[in-house]
Amino acid sequence: MDATSSSSSWKGMMEQGNEPHVLAVDDNIIDRKIVEKLLKNSSCKVTTAENGLRALEYLGLGDDQENSLETSGSKVNLIITDYCMPGMTGYDLLKKVKESNAMKEVPVVIMSSENIPTRINKCLEEGAQMFMLKPLKQSDVKKLRCQLMTRS
Repeated sequence: MDATSSSSSWKGMMEQGNEPHVLAVDDNIIDRKIVEKLLKNSSCKVTTAENGLRALEYLGLGDDQENSLETSGSKVNLIITDYCMPGMTGYDLLKKVKESNAMKEVPVVIMSSENIPTRINKCLEEGAQMFMLKPLKQSDVKKLRCQLMTRS
């Protein structure tokens, strides 16, 4: 990946016919499977994690990986995470990703079944690309892809 933003990287991948790689994080296995299926239906490669700590480990941002030179960051074009999870919320995961030099350009989408404006605003102010209400539908994934592909 070069110095361009990850969203233009997504667009470039789509033009080349490659599948964008999405990390889907949700503690609820049913919600996780729904998101995975919707993304795969939209020609995405999907990796799932059941909580924020697993996601950080996968991204190379775990506590024991902080000083590692090699990260998996380049493997992921988008992170989509549930807000309410035990241990680490989606908001906490968002903050960790945005604090990381290697991952800060990767778009993060927060999902929640609760429509709480203060929560939504807090996530967007911290750098979330979008906030989506669960359950996700195929139209949500299409909207997400359109926004990411047109974002410069």
